[in-house]
Amino acid sequence: METESRVPGLALPAGGEGPGADSHLAAGAFGTAQGPLLAAAEVLALDDEEDDLEVFSKDTSLTEVNSFSPSVPISPSSMINQYKFEDGPELRDLFITVDDPESHITAIETFITYRVVTKTTRGEFDSSEYEVRRRYQDFLWLKSKLEEAHPTLIIPPLPEKFIMKGMVERFSDEFIETRRKALHKFLNRIADHPTLTFNEDFKIFLTAQAWELSSHKKQGPGLLSRMGQTVRAVASSVRGAVKNRPEMFTEMNNYMETFSQKINLLDKIAHRIYKEERDYFNEMKEYGPIHTLWSASEEDIADSLKGLASCIERCCRATERRMAGLSEHLLPILHEYVLYSEILTGVLKRRDQIQGELDSKVDALANKKTEKDLCLATWESFLASQTVDLRVDEDSEDRP
Repeated sequence: METESRVPGLALPAGGEGPGADSHLAAGAFGTAQGPLLAAAEVLALDDEEDDLEVFSKDTSLTEVNSFSPSVPISPSSMINQYKFEDGPELRDLFITVDDPESHITAIETFITYRVVTKTTRGEFDSSEYEVRRRYQDFLWLKSKLEEAHPTLIIPPLPEKFIMKGMVERFSDEFIETRRKALHKFLNRIADHPTLTFNEDFKIFLTAQAWELSSHKKQGPGLLSRMGQTVRAVASSVRGAVKNRPEMFTEMNNYMETFSQKINLLDKIAHRIYKEERDYFNEMKEYGPIHTLWSASEEDIADSLKGLASCIERCCRATERRMAGLSEHLLPILHEYVLYSEILTGVLKRRDQIQGELDSKVDALANKKTEKDLCLATWESFLASQTVDLRVDEDSEDRP
C-alpha cells in the first residue's frame, strides 16, 4: 500500500524540476499560482476575452489561503520538504539522462528516438550503466503502466503528443529539444520518487533493449481484461456521485474544477499574447530596413529617418527578449500547471472509481446479509411452527 504523495495530501512526487522555481508542483502548492497568476489575469484587457476574464474578478475561491483543506499546506517549499529524500544529491543512486535525438523515416511513419542513459549503484540492477533508445510511444506506455500500478499516486506529466498549431513546427529542432527536456524531466522525477522509482516496469524501461521492451509490452493484460476495466470505468461514471465520498475529497474536486478552469484560461491568454507579440515583431523587422533605405533618397530628413530606423531596431531587440522570456519561462510553467491539474483530476476520478467499487461491494454484502437474515428468520418460523404442530399431535395422542 503506497503512502507517499497520494490523495489525500495530493503532494507531488519528490525530485525533478517543476513550475515556478524548478521545483515540484503539488496540489498543496497551488497557492503559488494564486497570487501572481491571478493578478496577471485581472489586469489583462483583451477585447474579445473580456467575458472570460470576468471569472477572475467574480470568483475569489482560489484566493483563499487554503480553500479545500486546512490540513493541506499551501507553501510549495513545505510540500517539497515533506516528500524530498533526506539524503543529499551526492547520495542518489539512480541518474538518468535523455539526449541524442535521432530521426527515423520508414514507409509508414516518421518518428524520433532518444538515447536514455542510466547510471546506478542499486543492487537490483545487473549492471551499473545502461544505454537504450526510446521513442515517445515508449514513454506513453511507461506512464500508463505507472498509473495502472499506482492509481492514487500523482504520476509526473509527459509532453503532449501533438503541439499547438502556430507555436512551433513538428520535428523542428526547437520542438525536438523542447520534448527532449520534458522527457528528461519526466524520467528523473520518477527516479526521485520514493515509490515509483522501484516500479518493475520503470526498471524494464531503463534497461531492456528495443526487442525486449516490445516483447514485454505484449505480456500486458489481454483484450477481455482491458474490456473489463473499461466496463468498470463506464459503470462508475453511470453511477454518478459516490455515495460515501469523504467531505475532504468533495472539496478537493470542487477546488480542482475551479483551478483547472482558471489555469486553462491563463494558458490560453498567455499563448495569445505570445502570438500577438510574434506578429508585432515580424512586422517591425520590416520597418527598420525600409526607413534606412528611405533615408538614402531623402537627404533633408535622412538623420531623422536613420534615428527612427535605429529606434525600431531597439524595439525589435526588446520585443525579442520579451518573447524569449515568455517562451522560456512563463509559457512552459503555465502549461505544466495545466498538465498537473489534468493529472490531479484523473487521480481523483480513479479514487472515486475505487470508492464506487467499494460501495458496490459493501451494498452487495449488506444485501446478502439481509437475504441471509430473512432466510434464517423464515427457517426459524417454519421450525417453530413444526414444533407446535408436533406438540399438538402428542397431546392428542395422550388423551384417552
